[in-house]
Amino acid sequence: MRKILIILTFVFFGSQLFAQEINCAVTINAEKVTQTDPKIFKTLETAIFEFMNTRKWTDDVFLPEERIECQILISITEELSSDKFRAQTSIVSRRPVFGSDYNSTLFNFQDKDFEFIYSEYQPLEYNENQYTNNLTAMLAYYAYIIIGLDYDSFALKGGDKYFVKAQTIVNQASNSDSKGWKSYDGTRNRYWYINNLMDAKFSVVRDVFYQYHRQGLDNMYNDQIKPVSTITKALQTLDNVNRTQPNSMVMQLFFSAKSDELLGIYSKAPPAEKAKGISYLIRLDPVNADSYQELLTGK
Repeated sequence: MRKILIILTFVFFGSQLFAQEINCAVTINAEKVTQTDPKIFKTLETAIFEFMNTRKWTDDVFLPEERIECQILISITEELSSDKFRAQTSIVSRRPVFGSDYNSTLFNFQDKDFEFIYSEYQPLEYNENQYTNNLTAMLAYYAYIIIGLDYDSFALKGGDKYFVKAQTIVNQASNSDSKGWKSYDGTRNRYWYINNLMDAKFSVVRDVFYQYHRQGLDNMYNDQIKPVSTITKALQTLDNVNRTQPNSMVMQLFFSAKSDELLGIYSKAPPAEKAKGISYLIRLDPVNADSYQELLTGK
């Protein structure tokens, strides 16, 4: 079973059968573009869809129903030339929760530092050994982030291999003129996210990712008490990290993915557990502090 990282091999008439890992919906919004033929963005949308969904990103076998659900929305904000564009990209990925039809958001991020070059019907070339262009580098980076987070949610440090690949892309792209790959490009970018994920100071955050999903959410199908306690303990661990490493990107993105879910979890929690969990959330996720406070007070 893939979720515990056992690699399966299926043989059919002497050939190995592989299913791709990602099931990615791709949308390009080019409403602000006035000069470029809009057909270009339709071919680009198709090209990105095929790049994400038909490429083999791991050595593991995925059943069709095990493919990782994700979405990429690219909003073109400016035409820099006939084939060069500036855009913002939203990336969301989810994983199913055991024993339910609910999908939990693992990653929810808007990348605002994205420029790329593309001509109609241009093939999307990618070489994992070198930086080829900003478009495919960014797509591959997020593919490995999506896969790594999914694996981390099913096994302790399960995403190591894929985070290393994402970090390699950052290192390769750091010599380019493109933004988002370097530490001085900002505080919330591709560089800082993978830096946090690979930094020993935040190692426990990845442990919490497993604890929250595998030991918490996945056990709620037959027990509504102990899994919530497990999630509260996970929040306590995050609170300890945040005291020494405040405002880290990895922590911010955890709660951008989980805030609505946590409100739902604690809305049904016993009063004492709710009070404890909400006290951590107010400190850890100040952006949503009012919503947590309203849940606690019932107002």
